[in-house]
Amino acid sequence: MFRRAAELMFEKYKVPALFLAKNAVLTSFASGRATSLVVDSGGGSTVVAAVHDGYVLQKSVATSAIGGEFLTDCMMKSLESKGVVIRPRYSFKKKEVSPGEYKVIDLDYPNTTESYRLYCMRAIASDIKESVCRVPDTAFDEVAYANVPTTSYELPDGQTIEVGADRFKIPDILFNPSLSQTIPGVDGFADSMTIRGLPRMVIDSVNRCDVDIRKELLSSILLSGGSSSILQLKERLEKDVLEESPGNARVKVLASGNSVERRFSVWIGGSILASLGSFQQMWFSKAEYEEHGVSYIQRKCP
Repeated sequence: MFRRAAELMFEKYKVPALFLAKNAVLTSFASGRATSLVVDSGGGSTVVAAVHDGYVLQKSVATSAIGGEFLTDCMMKSLESKGVVIRPRYSFKKKEVSPGEYKVIDLDYPNTTESYRLYCMRAIASDIKESVCRVPDTAFDEVAYANVPTTSYELPDGQTIEVGADRFKIPDILFNPSLSQTIPGVDGFADSMTIRGLPRMVIDSVNRCDVDIRKELLSSILLSGGSSSILQLKERLEKDVLEESPGNARVKVLASGNSVERRFSVWIGGSILASLGSFQQMWFSKAEYEEHGVSYIQRKCP
């Protein structure tokens, strides 16, 4: 991907120089560390990668297709299976008929596409997920959580719903992907039994690295990405990784207390890197491109 981007920028856009950085490195820079194990759980995927002295160790990279968008779809399908109707904001308006009392009036938008309708519904389902969900302290069990207290959520149309076990079950899919198979209507992950959960991804990533840096990586696990802001994710991940680690290992999961910083840690790391006085020396120049070829970018932008 780096090679194609470099060719495009030099040949088509005639840039004099460029620099490309990997997400994990920028997240590590954002936390002020040169060595860490980055767990980046974003919208479309989750990636675990070891960073050592500012370089991504490619052999350590572990990926999963489960991210925030999939969890949102699981929440939406689960609510639909319980008879909850999520109405897109554009499809109605609320008219006050008396002080504090509103009537919902349907609006007709005949040219609205199905994709836009789903987009609007997902936005609401995502807010439900972010508002009421939290990772359970231990692996989710359907029987144990059957009578868990519910949490109320008011939909845009004024309808109030009660979310019970789902507020623990949905986020636990990050740890146990096979849970998604128990939600009616969820498809696209027929192989979810073989997709690894977060703790297993972390352990596998660390085990692919040299023995002498494994302890350092386990003590500097960095959480980033929008999905990392789910309540209790940090504590549960630390607990589960510790249980699967060697007895003498010190496991420490680190995360910014600010959810915005977690979500945009890659961008923050990029701004820090670009602000360094020595940054210009790191650029891959047009002269180097012409002299060494596009493959040289792997050395300049590791």
